[in-house]
Amino acid sequence: MRWLAALSALLLGLLLYGVAIEPRFLLDDVAFEAELPGLPPGWDGQRVGLVADFQIGMWGGNTGMVHEVVEDMIDDEVALALIAGDFVYHPDSARVDEAVAAVRPLVAAGIPTIAVLGNHDYSVMKESSDRVDRFAEYLQAELERIGVTVLQNDAVAVVAANGDTLWVAGVGSTWAGLADVDAALAAVPEGAPRLWLMHNSEAFRDIPAGEARLALAAHTHGGQVRVLPGERNSWLDIVREGEVAADGWAADSIGAPSNRVYINRGIGFSTVPVRINCRPELTEITLRPPSSPLPERGTRPGSVTDD
Repeated sequence: MRWLAALSALLLGLLLYGVAIEPRFLLDDVAFEAELPGLPPGWDGQRVGLVADFQIGMWGGNTGMVHEVVEDMIDDEVALALIAGDFVYHPDSARVDEAVAAVRPLVAAGIPTIAVLGNHDYSVMKESSDRVDRFAEYLQAELERIGVTVLQNDAVAVVAANGDTLWVAGVGSTWAGLADVDAALAAVPEGAPRLWLMHNSEAFRDIPAGEARLALAAHTHGGQVRVLPGERNSWLDIVREGEVAADGWAADSIGAPSNRVYINRGIGFSTVPVRINCRPELTEITLRPPSSPLPERGTRPGSVTDD
């Protein structure tokens, strides 16, 4: 029975690592360059920070790492901070206040900060859940009160130091039944350079061809547990049928031609507070005009891990 004791010890050690070590001390700082048609000179070389899925309020939550990624974006002097939803897990006023306090330093540092809301912000725990608007409305109001721009099927121009503008189009929560890609696209001037921000990458599939050369999403947590070597090996890849965009660059076959979407693994958890071989992620994207040599769509960019 020694093998059984050894196996039990191994599994217990892995569980302790996944609960207490990886999600709380091992942040994946993923950095890459991305091309954007029409990018004006004032935005060439500027870094955009992307974070998501704080899930504040879940049992065994990861609030400490939320504060760490906010501090990292400030230290790295990103030109724009994007938050792709799920600020809270079960919304209530106390958790909302905690989430707002966590992102306040970004605004205080003078970093333009733009957000969309996720399904958990509406208390939608699964696709069939009923939407609860009152805490989402409170969250949006409190974020806007401290200076965060919250988008729902709308767009906003962000102005660089030299006056050049970059547009961010934000899509509402898919599971909450609020995603309207057409409305978000209509808010962007024709031909203007734009980023797309959404919580759930399902909305990306509805964007017309060539209109989303760079979309950013979250929602999946990367599956939280990766059980085998390789890139496409998360729990989501295994249990779901059909193509899955779990993290990193989605495959070329997902979405319309000439569009691409990157999926951030987020900070927090869903269901259980475990991450194994699926570290929380801060994504920093350096914007470049199309003439620069860049990674091909559908490949996973290199990452730098902050231990």
